[in-house]
Amino acid sequence: MLRPGTILDDRYEIIDVVGTGGMSTVYRAKDERLKRFVAIKVLKSDYSSDQNFVSKFRAEAQSSAGLTHPNIVSVYDVCEDDGRYFIVMELVEGITLKEYINLNGRLNMTQAIDFSIQIASGLEAAHEHHVIHRDIKPQNIIVSKSGNIKVTDFGIAKAATSTTMSTTGIGSVHYISPEQARGGYSDERSDIYSLGITMYEMVTGRVPFEGDTNVAIALMHIQNDMIPPRQLYPDIYPSFEKIILKASQKKPERRYLTAAALIADLNRVKDNPHIDIIVAPVTVTGAPTQQFTSEDMEKIKNGSMSKGFVDTVNRQPVPNTPESSEVRPDTSRIEALLNQEDEEFEEPPRRPAGRSIKVVDDYEDERYEEEYDDTDEYDVDPKLEKAVMVGGIAAAIVVAVIVFVIVGNMMGWFSFGERRTTEATTTEEATTEEAKITMPDVVGLSEKAAEKELKEAGSTNYQFVQEHSTEVKEGYVISQNVEQKTEIAKDTQIIITVSAGAEELEIADVTGMDEDSAYETLTSQGFKPTRSYKFDDEVDEGCAISTDPKAGSKAKAGDSIVIYISQGQEEKLVGVPELVGLTEAAARGSIEANKLTVGNVTYEFNSDVEAGLVIRQSITKDTQVKEGSTIDIVISNGAETKTYKGKVSGNVSTSDPGLANATVTLNVYINDDGGYHLAYTVTAPGGNIEVNGEAQGLSYNNGTVSFTVVDQNGADVSGMYNKSLTLSYEDE
Repeated sequence: MLRPGTILDDRYEIIDVVGTGGMSTVYRAKDERLKRFVAIKVLKSDYSSDQNFVSKFRAEAQSSAGLTHPNIVSVYDVCEDDGRYFIVMELVEGITLKEYINLNGRLNMTQAIDFSIQIASGLEAAHEHHVIHRDIKPQNIIVSKSGNIKVTDFGIAKAATSTTMSTTGIGSVHYISPEQARGGYSDERSDIYSLGITMYEMVTGRVPFEGDTNVAIALMHIQNDMIPPRQLYPDIYPSFEKIILKASQKKPERRYLTAAALIADLNRVKDNPHIDIIVAPVTVTGAPTQQFTSEDMEKIKNGSMSKGFVDTVNRQPVPNTPESSEVRPDTSRIEALLNQEDEEFEEPPRRPAGRSIKVVDDYEDERYEEEYDDTDEYDVDPKLEKAVMVGGIAAAIVVAVIVFVIVGNMMGWFSFGERRTTEATTTEEATTEEAKITMPDVVGLSEKAAEKELKEAGSTNYQFVQEHSTEVKEGYVISQNVEQKTEIAKDTQIIITVSAGAEELEIADVTGMDEDSAYETLTSQGFKPTRSYKFDDEVDEGCAISTDPKAGSKAKAGDSIVIYISQGQEEKLVGVPELVGLTEAAARGSIEANKLTVGNVTYEFNSDVEAGLVIRQSITKDTQVKEGSTIDIVISNGAETKTYKGKVSGNVSTSDPGLANATVTLNVYINDDGGYHLAYTVTAPGGNIEVNGEAQGLSYNNGTVSFTVVDQNGADVSGMYNKSLTLSYEDE
């Protein structure tokens, strides 16, 4: 575990831990070079020491670094520092889809479909770059604060070996595809299976398979059928259930073959929840087996009754002649096909003479195993065998000629005039029949496939026109002017409308708009905006900074446009300097130099710190605080000097009658080593003068009292007076 403050690659400073998994730990970090926050996924030491794993990890992470999509966590760099291998990624503020489901329970239909489209869109972008995730699960999907979905962990997925899966893939085994569980080849359809299981969990709040061990769960993915979601929650859309069941088929060829096809169905359900999404999985094996559509089945069924049947022994067609009309063809094989349209039709192997055939279940091996019987009962003289064969052929020819003559007479083949009339009638009926065709359903097919269907149906007059569409993928049929299964003349003009893709539009400039207005502006243009947040010193918080692609450039309607929203100025952290012992002026300068603010400045006595120097600061040195934070300081007044207050009370009087009736001025002093301190003064009749006064700030508390009396002529008459005064002290 890395401590906060650790610097990786002389560039990335670790701030704190975001989360930890089986193979790695994710940290929030700061890129000091680009001044932005990033997420760093550091491989644990167990895997860093495995060079085979590391080489795979680096190669796959580098390939995923080329993926740029709003629903994929961007990979910025792949690094190594002192034996530590790590990926530098986009920092997405949010929680994993697994945590989201645990917090909120199963998702409603609208949210589940929206999340599914975003995840599939990320996979589509990866698959287009030939990058397969191989570990799609809710733990690897992040739900951002704005509700956007981000798929992560493309780098580690492929690097993980089967050993890794068994030791650290406890979460992964719940979403593993059957072919991965078998240890077989995995491709884009493996990701689609895992997404199917993830969609299942989104709408039900649980995974379809639970077991005591990873092996038991993996076997369930291979062998067991999962409970259909609507059996658990009937409020789930039937159409969405069909999508989930198709995406999570056991056999890869029965799933959606591409993420684009899955997205197309999800969008159909999003627009119309009651639409009937028909799941008709197609079995594809290594052999080029013919696939039969419903129309093919109907043709086979009708043809078998009207045109005869196939001799399953000699593999030759047999006409429905009067002689053969009593013999019903063996249609069990056809009926089986009609009852099981999604299974492949394979010609049963012929039984060679002298051999027995053991048929192995095609679910297990899809092949036939021949066992040869070399017993003596089949040993025949070659000459005799040849003679028998020649005789058999001759007999067959004779029988065939006889049958031909009999049948010809019965059918009127030898009545030439009648035959010509019959042929004319038959030709006219055939011409009328051939002039009519049944319009096939080509909506949703590619242009090339649609043209093939029209040619096979017999149409001679069809035209393709293009129309922009955000709903139908470019090159695929949007509509047809003749409804399917309609009987029309073969030369009827058929107009097939093919998608030219979404129309290219100029992206509006939303810079400076508030977040919601920018979102609505781009939505009204026909785009699908998403939000991304970052700091900006110039744009107010909550307003749009820019878009990706940038304003003024062109993009197709329906494309995702990223709106970068300002989080205001970035809160930069600075360290508090050491201020204690500095003069007041030096302390102020140091605070301002570190982009901090001088707060309250107070003063106090301190016998240990020289007067004028800083005694203490409100925030200790080296503490990381935001730029502009306030720092208070206290300045020393030096050592404290103790003072006293002296109080004088009593009276001063005279017995001289002349002074008793005169006005005099009395001054009373406290005398100590510091000099004379006036404690009381008054001008009053000179007979008996009351005294009540004090002197403050005295350095001593052991003085004496003296006084002076001056008459109104200014003469000092103190000697004519007696005093009765008391001196006391108090601490100040």
